[in-house]
Amino acid sequence: MILKRSFVITLGLFIAMFIAACGTTTGGGPYGSGGSNPPATATPATGGSGSSAVIQTATVTVKGQSETVLTNAQGMTLYYFTPDSATQSACSGACAQTWPPLVFTGSGGPTSSTTLAGKLSVQMDANGRQVEYNGHPLYTFSGDTAPGQTNGEGLLGKWFVSTPSLSVQGGGSTSGGYGNGY
Repeated sequence: MILKRSFVITLGLFIAMFIAACGTTTGGGPYGSGGSNPPATATPATGGSGSSAVIQTATVTVKGQSETVLTNAQGMTLYYFTPDSATQSACSGACAQTWPPLVFTGSGGPTSSTTLAGKLSVQMDANGRQVEYNGHPLYTFSGDTAPGQTNGEGLLGKWFVSTPSLSVQGGGSTSGGYGNGY
């Protein structure tokens, strides 16, 4: 009983910290966009010529269903954020501490260990050289502590796991992805 109560208290504190980090703005846009401070915990990615792949795929359970999702090189689930556009990340500063961006540090372009139908690219934004899939900037979630977890799926109705079938994003509209009915 005491262990259960401790877990509930810890979970409540985590949720409160998450809401505080993603619910405040430090600049012009939602979730901390426009801030001048770089994220403290960006997920570094290498790749390109002579390096290992920055993107992999894995089969995980998402909302009770087995799905193929994009992961970083360490196997952590990658997410996209619906307020992002094809040219700008809407999550930086405090938001990027909870949702670390997948930042590309290699030469050339990002690569995948598996064949993907979509396009990998790099966008220069407030987070640095952030990896994109079909125009969607990619992030990990600090609430996922091990490969295969999808704890960020559907959070705030704006964060969704990235799948290989994620639709191409145009100049500001988002379509596709697991949580948006692709």
